[in-house]
Amino acid sequence: MSPGVFITLEGIEGAGKSTVAAWLSQWLGERGLTVRLTREPGGTALAERVRRIVLERGSEQVSAEAETLLMFAARAIHLDNLVRPALAAGEWVLSDRFTDATRAYQGAGRGVEPQWIEALAERVHGDLAPQCTLLLDVPVKLGLARARARRGESDRIEAEAQAFFERVRTGYLALARREPQRIRLIEAAAPVESVREQVAAALQPWLTAAGVRT
Repeated sequence: MSPGVFITLEGIEGAGKSTVAAWLSQWLGERGLTVRLTREPGGTALAERVRRIVLERGSEQVSAEAETLLMFAARAIHLDNLVRPALAAGEWVLSDRFTDATRAYQGAGRGVEPQWIEALAERVHGDLAPQCTLLLDVPVKLGLARARARRGESDRIEAEAQAFFERVRTGYLALARREPQRIRLIEAAAPVESVREQVAAALQPWLTAAGVRT
């Protein structure tokens, strides 16, 4: 059995992750690969319940530290019950967000200490990292305009000010500079066909290794 491949998609609100993930799942499936499409926080029934706690707007305050712990709690559930079994079965797992989102949103965005985030990451999935991360990058104004055009009431994180998302985007770009082999920058403000071509090119090494012709 061929080993599974773990691919994550990252980016700010309105970057197009969900759209690209859905297209990519179908595109890979058409090429004979078994694909599991999932998301974080969430991905399993129990992890989705944690997601609701994270995102619901309510009367109680959720500190940056509590938010970070909830993210990792959902992640641990997701990994144990979906991601690791799928990879062990040789599937390609596409996850809309993973730990890079915590580094960008809770770290760069909220100011949570990077060392603490990395300690939690080591504890929860120290032996597992994505082979490839597709970072869909758009200017913050464009991303927020897209997001607001498609949604109803915003969740607790979506309701943050533009300055918050500027910090998040800066955090993502810093991660991409630090790990250029894993994190592939996709210019997501480009036309749809260009975005798809960039994604396919970024995944070429893993497609070649799997014997997939594009």
